[in-house]
Amino acid sequence: MRRALGALVLFLPLAAGCGFSTSSGEAEGTGSPSAGPVTVEAANGTVTLPGPAERIVSLSPTTTEMLFAIGAGGQVVAVDDYSTYPEEAPRTDLSGFKPNAEAIAGYKPDLVVLSDDMDGIVGALGKLKIPVIQEPAATVLDDSYDQIADLGTATGKSAEATEVVETMRDRIDAAVKAVPDGSGLTYFHEVTTDLYTITSKTFMGQIYGLFGLENIADGADKQGTGYPQLSAEAVLKADPRLIFLADAKGAGQSAETVSERAGWSGLTAVKEDGVVALDDDIASRWGPRLPDLIEAVSAAVQKAAA
Repeated sequence: MRRALGALVLFLPLAAGCGFSTSSGEAEGTGSPSAGPVTVEAANGTVTLPGPAERIVSLSPTTTEMLFAIGAGGQVVAVDDYSTYPEEAPRTDLSGFKPNAEAIAGYKPDLVVLSDDMDGIVGALGKLKIPVIQEPAATVLDDSYDQIADLGTATGKSAEATEVVETMRDRIDAAVKAVPDGSGLTYFHEVTTDLYTITSKTFMGQIYGLFGLENIADGADKQGTGYPQLSAEAVLKADPRLIFLADAKGAGQSAETVSERAGWSGLTAVKEDGVVALDDDIASRWGPRLPDLIEAVSAAVQKAAA
């Protein structure tokens, strides 16, 4: 599948890999690290570091965002070419999709964090004695919270990680509580202009599920991938009340361009101002900016239900 579908990879249901981490050099209840090893239970197994990592290479846009959110940005020496946020992240030509162990080693990292074990990179880095923490695509919200906690442990930023998670939880809870029951409101989530979409079982689909929204694509996923392709006729027949565009920046899509598609000007979502342009990056990641995404969905649901 072509490069335009790259964002889909980020939400494919991979093996769960987080949720438990310890630091033998951390005072209980304080989150303040002292000298001593730290241990993280990641998707690639138990990872023990001699102390908080000081030279980190991130090969995942989501882990890059997490590291900077918890205040560990100063410990990051290089990030991959897709890590576009925050701006101060030390972006390089390193690839998370086609990783090169020697190129990564050139940054002399004491820790590499990534989401996928592409081309056996975890084993390749292991042969070079470089520790790796794998944090795969989240399948539920708690995965995101757990991964932030893991990175907090690995970097000596446990207290900061806890604060980030608590803030995320509070904002998400408030956004969900701010809307009436959205049952009966249907939606279409556009990943690409050739109408690849998501189903309710995906991570993003669960986000919409928080508001009781009904996904018009659920019945179309015959292969069970979670990412079916709909026809224009199927979308027109379903006539969703809301259309969420996850290709607004990458493909230049907007309420205006949607209305110009053949037959789409008659859709309820178009006629009633229910076409919502999402931030492509946030909609394809599961990091600390999730509250921004969920608040945008909340605002759209409130407007549609009014």
